[in-house]
Amino acid sequence: MAMEKAPESRCWDRFIDLARNANVPERALRWYVRRIEQYCAAHEDLPLGQHGPETVTAFLQKAGRSSTLQAWQFRQLVHALQLLFRGVLRAPWADPFDWACWMDGARQLETGHATVARHNMPVPVSRRPEAVEPDADPERTLTNQLIAEIRRRAYSIRTEHAYVQWFHRYVRFHGDRDPRELGAGHAQDYLNHLALHRQVSAKTQSQALCALVFFYRQVLGRDLGQFSELVPARKPRHLPTVLSREETTRLLAAIWHQLFGLMAGLMYGTGMRLMECVRLRVLDVDFEYAKIVVRDGKGGKDRVVPLPRRYREALQAQIAAVESLHRLDLDAGHGEVFLPDALARKYPNAPRELEWQYVFPSARVTADPRSRKVRRHHLHETALQRAIKDAAARAGIRKRVTSHTLRHSFATHLLEAGYDIRTVQELLGHADVSTTMIYTHVLNRPGVSVTSPADFA
Repeated sequence: MAMEKAPESRCWDRFIDLARNANVPERALRWYVRRIEQYCAAHEDLPLGQHGPETVTAFLQKAGRSSTLQAWQFRQLVHALQLLFRGVLRAPWADPFDWACWMDGARQLETGHATVARHNMPVPVSRRPEAVEPDADPERTLTNQLIAEIRRRAYSIRTEHAYVQWFHRYVRFHGDRDPRELGAGHAQDYLNHLALHRQVSAKTQSQALCALVFFYRQVLGRDLGQFSELVPARKPRHLPTVLSREETTRLLAAIWHQLFGLMAGLMYGTGMRLMECVRLRVLDVDFEYAKIVVRDGKGGKDRVVPLPRRYREALQAQIAAVESLHRLDLDAGHGEVFLPDALARKYPNAPRELEWQYVFPSARVTADPRSRKVRRHHLHETALQRAIKDAAARAGIRKRVTSHTLRHSFATHLLEAGYDIRTVQELLGHADVSTTMIYTHVLNRPGVSVTSPADFA
């Protein structure tokens, strides 16, 4: 359907019908039309029939550099262009174009996101409980003290969130009483409630116990001692979900989006965790030595993992795309990336250097949720999680597949190939080999190393 500058009236009718069929609300239809008008106005010298993926990509990149464009507005723009080129114009290149990757890549990191939550945030002033004014809110004051003690010990932000939540639940359980009036018996009652009535796992009860012990010992300066009548939660033995090599191949092939396919392939090929993958920076990839340096992993540890040969060229192309995008960001007055406060102070020019940019950047620049500086963060991890889940369904894999399943499969397949468990432990970044030993249980499960009696005959 040839169109010179803007869609003709019958094309607008077709566009609106497609938008309605895609469940676009009636109140949003005029905004969809306006998005297309803005796109056409930016290319008034080029007929729509001559547009290709490069034209759309350049326009979305330019739109992504507007810090005032909200995430939902950016997704709306992408969806409108998708309806135009796939539904109305039926351009051959529009089907394989990564529309979903652009839409999912627009999400902004939340204020409490693990990447930015610990940094750019002052540590609350810690004061002893007895110094609290009589009319002050004791729970709020003690919460600030708890956060201060956690950050002083450089615990992860996820541990901080968990401990604070357990503290609040503990206070709620005892009717919002002043926590300083509660002791070991109250803590034991709450832990027993979790095991008997909430039926939590042993791991959950243990986390709650650690949070309460930490609060009483480090904030109130009291030791809870031994719990004589603690009811332990059940400790079921769960084996990790592992995909066979054939299932892994099917899963990776079923990820339609090129970028997410590369990320999932790297997670399987290196054993990286989800956040380790999305936070990968350009300087962490070493093509000469065929390795990837995983920095600040679980427990604050660095480690080295092999760079899969299969993804070498794709990763080089991705970094080249990041370099091109970064140059355009710099020309537009942006180009900064998030760095922890200590690094940013030590290397003030580093946030604008290519080496520190994320290998998998967000589709748009956004205001940092804490410092409010305009930066290009990494892709939000939920986009990759959703892509893997959808791919597992398309591949017909009848297992509970998550992003972490790729890490489990990485370890199991290495052990199947004859690598020793100490090597696998180092690659996974486990502090204790007993954690890695769980994969030997997967290998030794009945049906793998044991012949069924039904097959003896």
